[in-house]
Amino acid sequence: MIREKLRLDGPPRRVAIVTGGSRGLGKAMAMSLAAAGAEVCIAARTQSQLDETAALIEGATGRKPLALPTNVQSSSECDALIAKTVERFGRLDIMVNNAGIGDRRGAGSKIWDMTDDDWHDTIAVNLYSAFYCSRAAARVMRDQDQGGVIVNVASGTAMRANPTGFAYATAKGGVISLTKSLAGMLVGENIRVNCIVPGFIAQHEPESQEEFERVQGRGKFNTARRIGEAWEMGPLAVFLCSEASSYVTGECFVIDGGGLAGGIAPVGYGMGVSGE
Repeated sequence: MIREKLRLDGPPRRVAIVTGGSRGLGKAMAMSLAAAGAEVCIAARTQSQLDETAALIEGATGRKPLALPTNVQSSSECDALIAKTVERFGRLDIMVNNAGIGDRRGAGSKIWDMTDDDWHDTIAVNLYSAFYCSRAAARVMRDQDQGGVIVNVASGTAMRANPTGFAYATAKGGVISLTKSLAGMLVGENIRVNCIVPGFIAQHEPESQEEFERVQGRGKFNTARRIGEAWEMGPLAVFLCSEASSYVTGECFVIDGGGLAGGIAPVGYGMGVSGE
């Protein structure tokens, strides 16, 4: 019975969108959702990366995912993303708001040096996108027979001081607050809303021994004494998107190797580390 609750192949087969789904944590979650039986749409800016991930999903599942280049800073493109997914699959059950700005615009800046553009871009990609996609997805889920699930992706930096990346931390703090507020708002519509809070997790295989040692070095700041791997996000995403978590909403699930619970160094300490 437990395994059945974790399946996403229905009936009806669940349909999921993952923003930032072409690489890193989004790619890992999209592949896990597809492996659990869901039809998947992946969205990101770069078509070549989308095509590569789509081919991996199709090879693993035999089902062709929808791959849509999308700028999640644009509300109209987010609306189109949801509309095209429903047009292709006939429904939408899962919205994973994972897209985030990769280079953390303005990282390391003092507040008096932060430009308007760096602030706006950081907030828009990391917070506005979750609002835009949740709004469009909720409209569809509200009118469906089985409601739906929204999963936002925040960051451990939202739960502690992050002086070297305060704009990013501020945006991710907003994602956590958005999660809780939407959960209370949408409970009557049979829509659950939860949040994943990652810590240090390797986004891809290291390209050199130097990169491997640098990335692994971050693990010494965690209780687990290692950093996470992208695939470890997948099982948590499947749980939150499945009926196995039917009594879970408005919650934040930290997956950080015990960094917040018992980390031994502040954000920004050593090796240029700027936080989760």
